[in-house]
Amino acid sequence: MPKREMDVPEVLNGVWESMAATLEELKRTITGTGGGKAVDYGAVEDRIAERARRMERASHQAILEELDIDVPAVVIGGERYIRVGRCEAPYHTLAGSVSVERSLYRRAGARGGTPEGRVVDPVSLRAGVVGDGWLPHTARAMAHAGQQGTSREAETRAQEWGRLPYSRSSFERVTHLVGALTVAAHQDLEDVLIDAYEVPEDARSVSVSLDRVSVPMEEPRPRPVGRPRKDAPKRPVARNFRMAYCGTVTLHDEHGAALHTIRYGCMPEGDLPGLRNRLVADVATLVSKQPRVRIQLLCDGAPEMWSLLDDGFTREKFGDRLHELVDLYHLMEKLAPAAHVLDGDTVAKTLGAWKLALLNRPQAATRIRMELELSGKEHVTVGKEQPVHAAMTYLTRHSADADRMNYARARRLGLPLGSGNVEATCKSLFEQRLKRCGARWKTDTAEHIVSLRALALSDRWGPAIQLTLRPLRKAVRPAA
Repeated sequence: MPKREMDVPEVLNGVWESMAATLEELKRTITGTGGGKAVDYGAVEDRIAERARRMERASHQAILEELDIDVPAVVIGGERYIRVGRCEAPYHTLAGSVSVERSLYRRAGARGGTPEGRVVDPVSLRAGVVGDGWLPHTARAMAHAGQQGTSREAETRAQEWGRLPYSRSSFERVTHLVGALTVAAHQDLEDVLIDAYEVPEDARSVSVSLDRVSVPMEEPRPRPVGRPRKDAPKRPVARNFRMAYCGTVTLHDEHGAALHTIRYGCMPEGDLPGLRNRLVADVATLVSKQPRVRIQLLCDGAPEMWSLLDDGFTREKFGDRLHELVDLYHLMEKLAPAAHVLDGDTVAKTLGAWKLALLNRPQAATRIRMELELSGKEHVTVGKEQPVHAAMTYLTRHSADADRMNYARARRLGLPLGSGNVEATCKSLFEQRLKRCGARWKTDTAEHIVSLRALALSDRWGPAIQLTLRPLRKAVRPAA
């Protein structure tokens, strides 16, 4: 059997010992697979993975120990820091935790127990550690798992993968740490992301949509009058559903097919005008990169959504490239009950004729409204509703002056007709994650999840988290 020799620096002794143990394990495994017998290869995978994790942890430990600086004083960000001691602390990698001894420093002249007197260590600062010892990629991976599902699901998934061997509480804590950093930096972060965005060459239009979705919020509940029960909660809470907001900016090709969607979220009582301003700024940047694209505001018929968009997307800013359209499928949902009132036996035929007219005739919405008016059934009541009157009001509001139902023109220009992107965003951004059975949220923690989830669903996760965590890295140099 040939022998291999190599020089190993003393700092890598732990790595070398782990490698040697891995090779011995491989030799034993290979020896035990002879004779043509069946092999429990799942067990083989587990053993190899565990050996690889040990070698990975040893490698991290060697590198992190070299990041330490043990001198009487250092300079960090132009400030002088004095060494106050040394101690061991855990650092958490993708393969598990390692213990590293490092020096601790406090700002010169600052007292312990004050914010200015907080101790720091060179290892954490130089590596850009998140919170208490979470290495950057580990924190990124845990936050990604946390925005996808609950902490229990993240823990279970990590166990199956054989990576991130941490508790559900750790997943939850790290997710919110990264989320808080993202929320704090979201303005600058989104500016950088949209400036770096490459508009697809075949993009011909960009649609902007807003919609609402209910989310379960945890809110204080007033205490009942009188003396509370013995087992009454000290801080009673109620689970109330409040309206959150979704926004989308979608690029489309010449046929109106979606190419890519950027997604945005706003919690109840959040900065809704700020969300709208973000949409305006991002669309302006996209248009500056691809001047030939048309802009289409595309929503359902909710007046508050249109009022909000119209206040930001003005003709003065965007000119004739700006178009408005009510989602065709919402319109058909409004017309369906009216068609039942007109003639319940030919509903499908009537709706089909109306849809064909809307798709091909610029004034079809006005003609349908006249047809409903001439039917004489405007005030026919079905249950508590007046379907014909409701449809007439809907058509008048959005077609008479606003011209938001010219679907024939939209088809001719290759613009999309439906707001399915924002509808899907309401489900994927909020409902799939926040509306679990029994779930309730506080505004801050929910905002962390929504911020991270919007980045992931917009295919911006990698660059966004890299930009978010980059400021945590700081140079630490020995003082002169």
